Amino acid sequence: MTNLCTKVTVRQRKLAKDKVSLYLDFYPAIRHPRTGRLTRREYLGIYIYANPTERFQQEYNRSMMKKAENDSTPREFLTLDEVKRLDATPCKSEVLRRAALFSVLTGLRISDIIRLKWNNIEPSADGGWMLHFRSKKTHKESFLPVSDEAVELCGERNKGQVFKDFTQGIVSYHLKGWLKAAGITKHITFHCFRHTFATLQLAAGTDIYTISKLLTHSDVSTTQVYTDVVSSLKRDATNKISLK
Repeated sequence: MTNLCTKVTVRQRKLAKDKVSLYLDFYPAIRHPRTGRLTRREYLGIYIYANPTERFQQEYNRSMMKKAENDSTPREFLTLDEVKRLDATPCKSEVLRRAALFSVLTGLRISDIIRLKWNNIEPSADGGWMLHFRSKKTHKESFLPVSDEAVELCGERNKGQVFKDFTQGIVSYHLKGWLKAAGITKHITFHCFRHTFATLQLAAGTDIYTISKLLTHSDVSTTQVYTDVVSSLKRDATNKISLK
């Protein structure tokens, strides 16, 4: 299992006026998504009370600490072999299986997959297909090419929602069991399928600018984080060949 770092710790920095700033401490260092430089710190923009005495202050601190701990979860992804294994494994929810593999092949966020309508899938000038939609997260209108294989996962063309009745609840109920049945022990959330798309594209030689556009990132530096994953994968690959 390869991560961007081996350990992430939530730490606190005392500020003035009885405030504490929360930040992530990475070991080893990771590449900052904006500057491209290696760093061990990422400030979360989350502040808590230094000396919570009131009940609401204590509850607020607990909720903010939980949020920071969620942000500290390493960015996981699946290898191509794991994706193929998942594809070959029956899932109790067919719509989850199709939506997950669609995310692997397109990089779409779950929020956009849930909202995807058939009229968002249009024929392109080159004879293939493209996705024309407005991202729920960024509100940015996008025109993205999509493979025939990805379109096949959508099923027979109809009206309305492409992945009919697909919800976050279905993911929560069925994803863990599907992964276990496929023999995958990594902590994989649905969003990790988007990470998988980016990582596999980069490993296959797609340039980072193109991947940035396919992920609808507003800044290519946001995509830069995946280069560290691929560098680690390349290091793992070189170590597999030995004369000893």
